[in-house]
Amino acid sequence: MLVLTATTVISITGRALGVGPIPGDYELVEAGTAFAIFTFLPWCHLKRGHVTVDLFMSQFGPRVNAGIDVIANLLMSLAAGLIAWRLWLGMLDKQAYHETSFVLQFPLWWAYAASMIGAVLFVIICLFSIWRSLDEFLAGPPHSAVREE
Repeated sequence: MLVLTATTVISITGRALGVGPIPGDYELVEAGTAFAIFTFLPWCHLKRGHVTVDLFMSQFGPRVNAGIDVIANLLMSLAAGLIAWRLWLGMLDKQAYHETSFVLQFPLWWAYAASMIGAVLFVIICLFSIWRSLDEFLAGPPHSAVREE
C-alpha cells in the first residue's frame, strides 16, 4: 500500500510540476489495490480482525458466543469460496480473451492471478477458522482452577 501511495503522490506531483504523470498509474494502483485487499483478507480473518456488532453478544454466555462464531465462520467460508471461484472464472475469461490494460498493455489476468493467491489463502484460513471456533465451542468455557488448602 505504501508503494501504491507513493506511485499516486509521484504521479500527481509530476502532473502539477508539468513533468507528467507516471504512465499507467491508474492501472498500477488498481491492480496493486486488488492484490493488497486479497492479501489482507486472510490475515485479518486469522487475527479475528473483522468488524463485529457486539450489541447483543455481551448478553450471551461464552458458549453461545462460541456457537455464533462457528456459524459466522461457516458463512465467511462460503463467501470466501464464492469470491475465489468467481475470481478464478474472471481470470480465465481475461486470459481467454487476451485482455490487456489500456496504457501499459499488461495482460489483465496477471492481476487476477496475483489476487487468486490471497483468495485461496483466504479460503484456507476460513476453513481453519471453522475448526478453531468449533474446537472452542466443543471445549466449553474454561474451568476455574480449584485452590488446594
